[in-house]
Amino acid sequence: MLKLNCDEISSVLNVPYLFSIMQLDVNNRERCRMSKKFTPTPHNAVFRQFLSEKETAKDFFDIWLPDEIKALCDLDSLKVESGSFVDSEMKSYQSDILYSVNTQQGQGYLYLLIEHQSTPDKLMAWRLMRYSMAAMQKHLEAGHKELPIVFPILFYCGEQTPHPYSTDWLDCFSGRDIAEKIYTKPFKLVDVTTLDDGEIMQHKRMALLELIQKHIRRRDMAELLNSIVKLLSYNYYTDNQVITMFNYLIREGNAEQPAKLIKEIARQTEKHEGALMNIAQGIREEGIQQGIQQGKVEGEKQASMKIARQMLESGMDRQSVMKFTGLNDTEMSNLFKD
Repeated sequence: MLKLNCDEISSVLNVPYLFSIMQLDVNNRERCRMSKKFTPTPHNAVFRQFLSEKETAKDFFDIWLPDEIKALCDLDSLKVESGSFVDSEMKSYQSDILYSVNTQQGQGYLYLLIEHQSTPDKLMAWRLMRYSMAAMQKHLEAGHKELPIVFPILFYCGEQTPHPYSTDWLDCFSGRDIAEKIYTKPFKLVDVTTLDDGEIMQHKRMALLELIQKHIRRRDMAELLNSIVKLLSYNYYTDNQVITMFNYLIREGNAEQPAKLIKEIARQTEKHEGALMNIAQGIREEGIQQGIQQGKVEGEKQASMKIARQMLESGMDRQSVMKFTGLNDTEMSNLFKD
């Protein structure tokens, strides 16, 4: 079960959304059976029927919610909602009751997910976390900009007693100590935008990627020529990596003369000279094709403008000329400026 200390509860008070997932593990064996003449899934159905009643649900939450969480909820506002936040993979074995409840800071949701299973599940704590995250994702998809608090509860009435497994999801790992260090601390951040170029140059096979991605939006790549040549001289990179990187540089970076830059890098880099020269040739050919296409478009435009002038001089109205030639208002206004 989720444990919250006073500091955590204090932070919760600043969050306007409260979710509660109530996971109900109902064993299908003899001690918790009902007559099957009423329903093919009696354990799930009887709990769901009871908890669908608002006053019963209020009593459930009043009994089982920790005081710190209960203090955030207006249980009088509790109501059943339709729908499920469970993803399509879970839907094949998961049914749910969904409640909403007002919190002290505004509208929130209290989720009640009803699950039944024939035996206790050693990974139930992980499943609770998975359902919690599914609820968070559903919340974001609804247009909210911050994650909600999700409070899970496991309800168990199985044959084996007491419930034999931990409800701390970190106990689901084979190495709890390292899992706790990873998942209860801020994630590691590698922010290349703050790294000094000199430090990046010491990062061996990561250096080229880090250097170019640091500066891809900030500088003319020609300013990095010497650093790039130096890194390529270490023979850290395959031709495929170099081709990928320089195609990226051309598409996303700032370089006034990309072909000239790449030719110069190729001239100073023996190992990757062939790959780089192929890229430079590709840039040249692409530029030629773009020039041809641009000339074709401009030629067609000039022809349309000539025809439009002739139409106007023959007495055709402006709107008809625009319709036949495809010229816009600005282009029509410029027809007789020369």
